[in-house]
Amino acid sequence: MSRTATNPPPSPIATGLRGRCPACGEGHLFKGFLAVKPACEVCGQDFSAFDSADGPAFFVMSITGFVVVGMALWMEITYEPPVWVHALVAGSLAIGLSLALVRPLKGLLAAVQFANKAAQGRFR
Repeated sequence: MSRTATNPPPSPIATGLRGRCPACGEGHLFKGFLAVKPACEVCGQDFSAFDSADGPAFFVMSITGFVVVGMALWMEITYEPPVWVHALVAGSLAIGLSLALVRPLKGLLAAVQFANKAAQGRFR
């Protein structure tokens, strides 16, 4: 797909969070839950250079930890539940949030890499 003045590049945030091709916004970025396709089926953009490394895991842990700890403190101050309730709520929330956030964040980081033309660092 060629870009013109009337056809600007898609937003990296929108395409990344939806798991779409950062070049055209139409093709799929993932072939499984977290596996990145080799190329876009619509525009042919090569995805082999996309490497989000530990970025999505860091953001998922940070966001999930903040929410789970905040929820645990609020529950303890408000209701003083037994420990098993804390474990059940915190465990469910941590697993659910982690699974819900990891794919969109991985797509977002790949799209931002594409938009900023990020490449492997090299020595001269």
